[in-house]
Amino acid sequence: MTPQEIWNDYKQINPSIGDEIDAWAFGANPDQLAQLVLEGTKTATASAYDLYEIDNEPLPQVGTYDVVLDGQDQAICIIVIKQVRIIPFKEVSAEHAYKEGEGDRSLDYWRQVHLDFFNPYFEENGLTFTEDSKLVLEEFEVVYPKN
Repeated sequence: MTPQEIWNDYKQINPSIGDEIDAWAFGANPDQLAQLVLEGTKTATASAYDLYEIDNEPLPQVGTYDVVLDGQDQAICIIVIKQVRIIPFKEVSAEHAYKEGEGDRSLDYWRQVHLDFFNPYFEENGLTFTEDSKLVLEEFEVVYPKN
């Protein structure tokens, strides 16, 4: 299903979502992570604040709807953002790591995977990722399709 098709389906249920679609795939393992979202295991994500600034992208906003894509840019589901926080990498909690739903769901696993993920992007942009680098933490809920 395309992002437009899933958006049109959901818009029949919730016309207030408007016409503007924000569709994206998770950067690492998009198929696996989209499946975890669909199953309800993954209810949070983290992204690097500095990369929003470099790409001149707006930060996520509470109450907005996004289409989650798989690795082939097919729509998997629609989520609504429930919470957005900006904190340093070193302050990410075990609770947040668990909500991200990846690996063994531990903070140690989460930290290693995210260090491995963010470092190359920072290096590409002439930056250094540190314990003090700010992250944008989001919590979300699947609104369509509902299980």
